[in-house]
Amino acid sequence: MASKEHREQVGEAIEMPAPTAWPLIAALGVALGFAGLVTNGIVTVVGVVLALAGAVGWSHDVLPHEEHERIPLRPPAQRAKPVQPAPQAVEHLRLGEAGHRVRIPAEIYPYSSGIKGGLVGGVAMAIVALLYGLIGHGSIWYPINLLSAAAMPSLANAGLEQLRAFNPLGLGVGLIVHGVTSIFVGLLYAVLLPMFPRHPAFSGGLIAPLLWTGLLWSTLHIINPALNARIDWIWFTASQIAFGLAAGFVVARTEQIATRQTWPFAMRAGVEATGAEPKREQ
Repeated sequence: MASKEHREQVGEAIEMPAPTAWPLIAALGVALGFAGLVTNGIVTVVGVVLALAGAVGWSHDVLPHEEHERIPLRPPAQRAKPVQPAPQAVEHLRLGEAGHRVRIPAEIYPYSSGIKGGLVGGVAMAIVALLYGLIGHGSIWYPINLLSAAAMPSLANAGLEQLRAFNPLGLGVGLIVHGVTSIFVGLLYAVLLPMFPRHPAFSGGLIAPLLWTGLLWSTLHIINPALNARIDWIWFTASQIAFGLAAGFVVARTEQIATRQTWPFAMRAGVEATGAEPKREQ
């Protein structure tokens, strides 16, 4: 009868080691004992006392019999139900499905939009620069010759009157430098604008030109000393913003294309085979 009652009590409770603070006291004593070696001998003495006290108290909890505590169990109705195995296959997500492990951005602008945006932005920038030359110096050739001075030593050391005059070689060099730079920056716009979460045309047209202007302000004395000595930074910033807004508007209005990061390797490598192309929704 007594054994039956004991089994019922065991079934309704579980024995666990009784809680005790002696291990923490012993650990604190050991830490203070070593800390006193580099601080003060009194700290070591206190640590040794605490360590001994903790060891003695801890030994009383485990010798000659371990101290236990009975933890009552919840009633069977409140206990968690056993997990029922389900013999069904798990459907695994593949790369790209529902955005699974897709790198951001998932869609980008085509590079051709960057070239178009760079050319349009270059025209807008040129209009502002020509206005500056006409209003500030009475000549539309002044900003062109300043831009060409980076590759023409004769214009780098030229006077104000020579910079105002028409120079066919300077015009050709300026067009090449301006065109190549505009296309390059336009391609950067096509790559960077998908990373702007909201209003990419406005953000790229305002933030990027300001950053670009700050970079040129710190390096222009090395790239083009003649331009750095005569540049008007207000007009220069206005021309950069005109470029950014025009290029950003053209790029942002272009339809984005999905990246190929979710395609199989064979498709990305250009291999045409049956079943290689990913399935598309009807």
